[in-house]
Amino acid sequence: MSPTFTAARRVLERAAGDGVFPAAVAEVGTPLHSLWRQPFGRLSLDPSAPSTQEDTVFDLASLTKVLATTPLLMQMVERGFIHLDDPVSAHIPGWRDHADAVVAIRDLLAHCSGLPAYAPLYRDHSSRAGFEEAICAVRREYPPRSTSVYSDLGFMLLGFILENTAPLPVQFESLMKREGLGDLQFQPPASWRSRTAPARHDEWRGRLLVGEVDDNNAWALGGAAGHAGLFGTAASVGGCARHLLQALAGHGGAFQRETVLTFVTRRSDVPDSSRALGWDTMLPTSSCGTALSRRAFGHTGYTGTSLWVDPEREVYVVLLTNRVHPAATNDAIKAVRPAFHDAVMAELP
Repeated sequence: MSPTFTAARRVLERAAGDGVFPAAVAEVGTPLHSLWRQPFGRLSLDPSAPSTQEDTVFDLASLTKVLATTPLLMQMVERGFIHLDDPVSAHIPGWRDHADAVVAIRDLLAHCSGLPAYAPLYRDHSSRAGFEEAICAVRREYPPRSTSVYSDLGFMLLGFILENTAPLPVQFESLMKREGLGDLQFQPPASWRSRTAPARHDEWRGRLLVGEVDDNNAWALGGAAGHAGLFGTAASVGGCARHLLQALAGHGGAFQRETVLTFVTRRSDVPDSSRALGWDTMLPTSSCGTALSRRAFGHTGYTGTSLWVDPEREVYVVLLTNRVHPAATNDAIKAVRPAFHDAVMAELP
C-alpha cells in the first residue's frame, strides 16, 4: 500500500492555520520518482491571496549553497579545474592566511575557515570587488578547523571562485540543462512573479520582496551569489535530490559516485561539527527530526526552506515555505520541521 502521509499533512495544515507560514509545498520521493507532493495555505496572509499550488516558486535562500554552489564546485573538482585542498589564496588573491594555518577550499565548504557567520556588507558595498576585499579583511573568529561556524561569508568567496570562470547564473543554467531540470534558477523572470510566494517587507529596500532575493547581501551582488539567490519549486528541488540518490546508488547521473560521497560525508577532523562539504549531516537535534539514518544529509534556508536526503532509506524530503512573510521574526518553523520529518518517516518502510 502506498503511503498517504496523513500525519505529515496534518502537521503542515496545522502550521499554516497557526500562522507559522502563509504558503508551503512538500514533496517526498525516492531515487526514481516523487511519492507525494502537496501545497498548503495561500501565497500571503491576505485572505484573497491565491492558493498555493504545486508549482509555486519560493526563494530558496541557503539551499543555494547545496543546490547551486556545491554542485558547481563538484563539477569543477571532477574536471580538475579546482582541487579541494587548493589554498583559498590560490583563487582569491586578497586572502591572507594567519600563521601556518592555511585555509583550503574544503574548509570554506565545511564552514571551518575561521570566518564569522555574517556581516551586513550590503550597507557599504555593491560589487564583487568590494565584497571580496571586505571579507578578506574581516577578523577571523577562531583558528581554522578548530570548530565549525556556519558562514555566509565563506560561501560568498566560493561563489567568487566559481565566477573566475563564468557568471554563476550561466554556469548553473548549463548544469540544470545537463540534469534535465527546470523551474530552478537565479534572477527569476517576471513571468514567474504571479506564482511566487512573497518574502518579507524589507525596510532597506522599502518594498515587499516578490521574486527578488530576500538576502540583502545577495541582492547587492545582483541577486546571484554563492550563499543565496536561487528560486525554485518543490518539484525542481526534488529533482536535484533524485540525481544525488541515483549517483550514490551507482546509477549514473550528473556526478561520479565518489565525488558525491566525498561531499556528503561528515568531516571527522573538525571538533563538534556535523558539517560535510556544503551539506549538513543528520543529528537527532536537527531540522530533520529523529528518524532519518546517520547517512542522511541536508540543509535549510532562512526563508523557511529545507531539503533532507537519506541514501540508506532511499528517500528525500523537501519542504518549501515563506515563513519570513510578512516579517522574519516568526521562527515557529523550528518546531514544525522535525515534527514534519518524523511524521513522514513514520509512514515509510
